[in-house]
Amino acid sequence: TSPHLHTFRERIRAGGSLIPEADVARLAEAMRPLVAQIAGITTFEIMTGLALTWFAEQGVEWAVLEVGLGGRLDATNVVAPAVTVITPISYDHTAILGDTLTQIATEKAGIIKPGVPAVSAPQTDEALAAIEAACRNQGAPLTLVGRDWTWQPAKADLDGQSFTLYHQGMVVGGRAPLWIPLLGEHQLMNATTAVAALSLLPGVKLRSKALRLGLRAVHWPGRLEILGRAPLVVVDSAHNGDSAQKLMAALRAYCPS
Repeated sequence: TSPHLHTFRERIRAGGSLIPEADVARLAEAMRPLVAQIAGITTFEIMTGLALTWFAEQGVEWAVLEVGLGGRLDATNVVAPAVTVITPISYDHTAILGDTLTQIATEKAGIIKPGVPAVSAPQTDEALAAIEAACRNQGAPLTLVGRDWTWQPAKADLDGQSFTLYHQGMVVGGRAPLWIPLLGEHQLMNATTAVAALSLLPGVKLRSKALRLGLRAVHWPGRLEILGRAPLVVVDSAHNGDSAQKLMAALRAYCPS
């Protein structure tokens, strides 16, 4: 994931553990002669190569790669994925991706591959049209969160929130509500999108107990994170208009004063 909060090593993890400093140094040194041969290579491209090399060394079964910028021309787009995921598209990086949601969504949809299942979080009509067009062109089946997968909020407090998850109208994960330690209804959408993607992995059976434990164990600092309660101190990394609006909606819900 990027950006990192405290250490570069947060960007590259296996089994929840950060890449060791020694491995970062060793791989960076090994890559130096290769990097020197490529004029204009970007930091993100070097990081992606380093990450993929380390994942191969670790023998990871599944790798989750977050696109750095856009999608179509992104360094992570060299992989042959099992599933592709597009989160809510809003105006961001407009100088590079374009200044309309159609242009931005078209760049993001560049990760969609022939025949590979795609998952999309809820989108504006304009962005969704571009994603649907890309899926049609690539023959990629599209799962849409908010239509095929839905959620129903339940109790929430400053420790987290519970919710019920549905796939095509059927409850997922058992009768009791699921729980995540993240605040804001946008995180319920994120959780639903993640589960929808997991459900499409070939050869993987997502058991209810594993789903419940996995969601409870989520740790995502810097996202409506409660640093102190007396007085209440909240930190969040919202950096564009859409994320700022989601932050304000959550603050009104959780911190009305």
